[in-house]
Amino acid sequence: MRSVTIVIPAFNEEERIAATLQAALQAIKSLPLEGEIMVVNDGSSDGTSAAARAQGVKVLDLVPNRGKGGAMNAALPYLDTEMIAFVDGDLGGSAAEVHKILEPVMKGQCDLCIAAFPPPTKKGGFGLVKGTAARAIQKAGNLEASAPLSGQRAMTREVLLAVTPFEEAYGVELGMTIKALRHGFRVMEVPTTMCHNESGRDLRGFIHRGKQFLDVLRVISKEKRGSI
Repeated sequence: MRSVTIVIPAFNEEERIAATLQAALQAIKSLPLEGEIMVVNDGSSDGTSAAARAQGVKVLDLVPNRGKGGAMNAALPYLDTEMIAFVDGDLGGSAAEVHKILEPVMKGQCDLCIAAFPPPTKKGGFGLVKGTAARAIQKAGNLEASAPLSGQRAMTREVLLAVTPFEEAYGVELGMTIKALRHGFRVMEVPTTMCHNESGRDLRGFIHRGKQFLDVLRVISKEKRGSI
């Protein structure tokens, strides 16, 4: 039976982490896999760590906050399974659909599988960040990406070794996809009904997308220089 580790970077997700973990465990049990979950508590100031430990999963506590890419990199020394998945901590019950990205990798249909989300339920940005990332992926590997920034990803161990260390901050997903394509791995997107906390057209949302856009541009610049 194949083995999988699901890594969940989490920052101040006390309210949703338990539901996310319970659903992710359900997803593992629905497949012929031996699985474990690791939560990387990324310098949270709330009860994220305690809430995760109460679910009986491994928890890696980081101090101070390192950002998503940094949290994912911190988990690397602990990953020795055949398959690895990365899942956001705010999915709640919709994390049960993690099986949709695990199954294609498990069956050998692809090497890296990415979850595509439904359209957002509230207005967010203007598609600039997503469109820029999608164009970079198209140039890198002739892949039409509808979810270039999705954080829900399953991969083989071979992919993990080829795409790490991860880019820091918000460029982690784009850098991962470009590296995988450059190495000739098969990348697939699958539709899901997953959902998470959405950022809207308020100041906080615009600041988030601004930081995300800058990190995406940094990854694209590195790719053009051949340093990714």
